[in-house]
Amino acid sequence: MIWRLVVLGGVCVCLVAAEGSSRAGRTVTFHRTRQDGSPRQVRARPRRDTSSPPGASKLSHGPAFSPCRLPLTAAEHKVLDDNTHETGFNGDDGSYVILTWVGDGTGVVLVLSTISVPINTFLDGGSSRLYRSTDYGKSFHDISHRINNTFIKEEFGVSVGPGSSVILTADTPVVDNPGGIIFTSADAGATFKLIQLPFHLDQPITYHFLNPDYLVALSIDGGLWLSLDFGAKWTKVHDGVHSFSWGAGVNLFFSCSRVDTVEADERGDLVLKGTRDLGKSFATIHEDIYSFGYIGAFLFFSVMEDSRSPRVMYFSSDQGDTFSRALLPSASTEQFYSILDGDVDMLFMHVDNPGDTYFGTMYTSDDRGILFSRSLERHLFDGHRKSDFTNITSLRGVYLTNKLDEDGRIRSVISFNRGGMWRQLNKPENVDCGEQIKKCNLHIHGEHSRNNMIVPMLALSEPSAIGLVIAHGTVGDSLSSSQHPDVFVSSDGGYSWRGTLRGPHHYSILDSGGLVVAVEAQRGGQVRTIKFSTDEGQCWKSYNFTEQPFFFAGLASEPGTKAMNVSVWGFRPEEDGQPMWVTVTIDFQSLITRECNKRDYEEWLAHSTEGGDAGRKGCVLGVKETYRRLKKQSVCRNGKGFAVSKKQSPCLCTRDDYLCDYSYYRHTNTSECVRQPNAANKTLEVCLDGEEDELLTAGYRKVPSDKCEGGFTPQLAVQTVVRPCGVKPSPSPPPEPAPPGTVFDTPRERLVLILVCAGAGAIVLVAIASAFLAVKRVVYSNRTPVYRFSNLQIQDDDNSVTADLESANSSNGTVCQHDSDDDLIG
Repeated sequence: MIWRLVVLGGVCVCLVAAEGSSRAGRTVTFHRTRQDGSPRQVRARPRRDTSSPPGASKLSHGPAFSPCRLPLTAAEHKVLDDNTHETGFNGDDGSYVILTWVGDGTGVVLVLSTISVPINTFLDGGSSRLYRSTDYGKSFHDISHRINNTFIKEEFGVSVGPGSSVILTADTPVVDNPGGIIFTSADAGATFKLIQLPFHLDQPITYHFLNPDYLVALSIDGGLWLSLDFGAKWTKVHDGVHSFSWGAGVNLFFSCSRVDTVEADERGDLVLKGTRDLGKSFATIHEDIYSFGYIGAFLFFSVMEDSRSPRVMYFSSDQGDTFSRALLPSASTEQFYSILDGDVDMLFMHVDNPGDTYFGTMYTSDDRGILFSRSLERHLFDGHRKSDFTNITSLRGVYLTNKLDEDGRIRSVISFNRGGMWRQLNKPENVDCGEQIKKCNLHIHGEHSRNNMIVPMLALSEPSAIGLVIAHGTVGDSLSSSQHPDVFVSSDGGYSWRGTLRGPHHYSILDSGGLVVAVEAQRGGQVRTIKFSTDEGQCWKSYNFTEQPFFFAGLASEPGTKAMNVSVWGFRPEEDGQPMWVTVTIDFQSLITRECNKRDYEEWLAHSTEGGDAGRKGCVLGVKETYRRLKKQSVCRNGKGFAVSKKQSPCLCTRDDYLCDYSYYRHTNTSECVRQPNAANKTLEVCLDGEEDELLTAGYRKVPSDKCEGGFTPQLAVQTVVRPCGVKPSPSPPPEPAPPGTVFDTPRERLVLILVCAGAGAIVLVAIASAFLAVKRVVYSNRTPVYRFSNLQIQDDDNSVTADLESANSSNGTVCQHDSDDDLIG
């Protein structure tokens, strides 16, 4: 069996427990790849990979622990038996199955079962079957007649958008048909409408974040098409398009060739354009781009200023009105950039090291995406361009990743302050490493391990399950691929851990963290047992959900983690060699019947697990957050109406809430930001509208998204002296020598960034700048600036959209980039 990645509603989701929009569904695809009907089993086993980093598979075994198991009572067994529903799909239904949840809390599940290739014409062959459930997968009805038994594409046949919108894409021959066929449903699959497209799709149709009527599509000949009425009518808005992305509001960005054919220009010679009015007019943002993306509030793109030069990164935080070159190392053709994560306040960026090193440097940005701080050295990014970087969504500011140390070993590190400082994970509390293991830490398997089939799934966290993290890992000196990974759980966002299940498992979070379920990833056998826990994995009970085991394909639950139904998917080989697809849906709501009351909850101060200054305990990014969350010993139901409740209180500011400003650095023996010795004065000069502004700084800049109040307040005596450009200030004394160990690489634009690691893991920023970063539309003379700004050049195209458009709500949500790590931004 092979697990596929499916894109729906602009959100990237994977097979099990992937995070998606609360307004969108979640799609799971199951394959049977052997045509002779014999099963191909899911295997979670170590495998030596010749492309793995050196030393990745020569590590020691970790220590054992004893999971807590509780017996299932006869009464509990009967309740689960009465509320477990098994559905079998006919053996001739095909070689893969796509499962999709539709809507939020609707209980609607669509299942599309299809063979690999159409055996008849697309309208009368009946080669695809569509099933619908309105009771969370307990029962299904065949609704294939609603789509005329049309053969649906395997690659991107099902797309679920905001609300209850669904699009099915038919597989039609390109030669015999002027365009493709889609079926649209605005009522969660109760009815479908057939639409003949004037083009053939090259990739899935993309929904707008908020308005399901706004659709964008890319045709196989590079045409960018737009629909404003949920696919009923389509208008071509541009030719020669390579990729596109929604921005905030109705902003739409796309890269295109200089002449309107996809083949005419190569990457690095593309033009980045944008439209604010849904295709009526266009603005050229930048030329010579390699690729681009949009995440958080940032538009970003890499530029090849000539065919022989390395790529450099540009960012815009105002939808492309202005943009700036980021203070990041350039990337040659053998290197790449990758945006790891981002929001409206900052970005995480990986810059690959030259050569096949399997690592690079991670940077974090300021709130404009211009100045980047070096966050983590030797960040693991393997030969398949897979990163282990993970955002722990159950607690603010927590990120988890792996690094490749100089000894060739992979070690896990965690940050609790958005990349400001990284450290190794603590040893699990119920694991005794013994004297033979000198360094005993928990190390978490990430995308690198899943790509090498060592683990079946990645670390899991959900915003509604505060502090809860479930992950595969090993305990010892470093990450081990020579032993089976075990499952570990943290209830405080990653500060402390405990071993909870032996061996690899598939797991899912239900009822906002009140229930956790898991199915063991069997090496060669079939599954029939599900494990569940009501105390965040401290103890588990087991239930045999079927009398006839089957080969496991996936564990699936409704998006949003509020449901208490979970479906186990798989297939049984039949005597005729065809698979019998099976889904077993277990309703735990009938087992856990009591609604939670006030006594079942507790007040919990986040980030307070470890000691420290009593006044600063729990302070992260200037705020203390106290959550109301379920007690572990409470066996009750949070329910559909559960909402995360928290109280915030600002912390007094300290110097830790500030970064050192440009031309300053944090001295190793003090927490103060001190002046870089070679900086002659405190002046930062810019030329704005023909006049030169001179600004002064006291040397401190607050960390992005930090909300501290009072306490330490630097005296930011910013003064401005305006004079005509070209009038230079009086001569300054020559710069003093740089301190030992400082490396300068001074280009003619005289802008240098030095990143120095100070004591206690603090990140130190030192920059000598001849331009002030916060100013837009700067006019420079007689030199090439590092920061380049451009006004948009508006042009009207004949093929504009003529419909009367209403303004959509602005959105700064994260968008799934269409490019992979290989070509996202180069």
